[in-house]
Amino acid sequence: MTSDATEECFVYITLPGAVSAITAGKYVIETDARGDPLGRFVYGRSYLENPDAVDIDPVELKLAAITYETIQMNGVFGALRDAGPDFWGRRIIEKRAGIPKLREIDYLLESPDDRAGALGFGTNSKPPTPPHKFNQTIELETLQEIAAALVRDEIPNYPDTEQAQDLLLLGTSMGGARPKAVIESESGLWIAKFSRYDDRWNYPRAEHAMLELARQCGIDAAESRLVTVAGKDVLLIRRFDRQRTPAGYTRARMISGMTALRTDDAPTARDRWSYILLAEELRRIVSEPKADARELFRRMCFNALISNTDDHPRNHAFIAFGRNWRLSPAYDLMPLPVVSQDRRDLAMECGRHGRFANATNILSECPRFLLEREEAEKIVYGMREQVEKTWPSTALQCGVSVKDADTIRGAFVYPGFSRAIGN
Repeated sequence: MTSDATEECFVYITLPGAVSAITAGKYVIETDARGDPLGRFVYGRSYLENPDAVDIDPVELKLAAITYETIQMNGVFGALRDAGPDFWGRRIIEKRAGIPKLREIDYLLESPDDRAGALGFGTNSKPPTPPHKFNQTIELETLQEIAAALVRDEIPNYPDTEQAQDLLLLGTSMGGARPKAVIESESGLWIAKFSRYDDRWNYPRAEHAMLELARQCGIDAAESRLVTVAGKDVLLIRRFDRQRTPAGYTRARMISGMTALRTDDAPTARDRWSYILLAEELRRIVSEPKADARELFRRMCFNALISNTDDHPRNHAFIAFGRNWRLSPAYDLMPLPVVSQDRRDLAMECGRHGRFANATNILSECPRFLLEREEAEKIVYGMREQVEKTWPSTALQCGVSVKDADTIRGAFVYPGFSRAIGN
């Protein structure tokens, strides 16, 4: 942990094509005149002079010889927050530290090197040598047992618990509250997402089915597969921010939709939770805005059709393996059956009628996604037919039980999706 007098760290980055990190700059959290946290970041001189240097992100921390400041999110810049632990990762760090809540900079320092994206953090001016060999001595079954114990707020009685907690921390940024770990196979790195004792249905199988259904709807979705460990299903999702090379893994820079929107989780900031605004920000970030804006429109429609009402900005991301950015593959797709048949709202605004998950509303702002009305209608109504006709067979083919399929049935193409609404 950092001391009370010091809230600072160095920010490391793995440049495009490299497998080892270098120091990009220094990050400090100070206290302003009102006693509020103030974050400062400055790129190092040697980094600025490096011809291969790239921006940490294309939104807040562009490559420049200036001091960046923020008072948002307790002084944490969006791209740094994205590289920090998610809810699950914070929980493990707190368990390990024996402290219910830490300072923001502690979460960055205590999380493992192999986080999402290309950033790292440390107290030394030079990054440590990364462990290129992944620990494979602990099997998925053990990780699953320890994850289940942590979900129940128990301390697992296992000799390698600390080692297991380290493994469970991996991949825990931009991923929500579900227990997970990083697993290496012959084909590369995968994020293993485990079941929870309080799941209402088999989440690994349902999410696997939704990723497959999304691909059938023309969406670029993350690659996934299922494995069964000690009678329990584990969903494996291939890491799309890593590429395997003979020398090791190269890393993509990665920022969340939340960072692109310059917003956070606070209720007062949710007026910027908007697909329309994200489409406009996207046009400033990616190298192929027309293709990525169309892809974002498809994902918005798909989320409405499966009632994925937890589609918050952190469940959208941008990646860059080189200098150019693009929308990442889709992830965290889950049907959420709710009672209302007339109106369901997405987490993000999707049209002139706010967050209403409705075809008319989704089409109302199609020009902002660089789509002509006719093309947008073809996407919406074609996808509605595809989802309505194929979700049951896709779910069953992906191993969802008949009972679970019946439980989530109400999530798909609910009546209010096609309801006519006024202008």
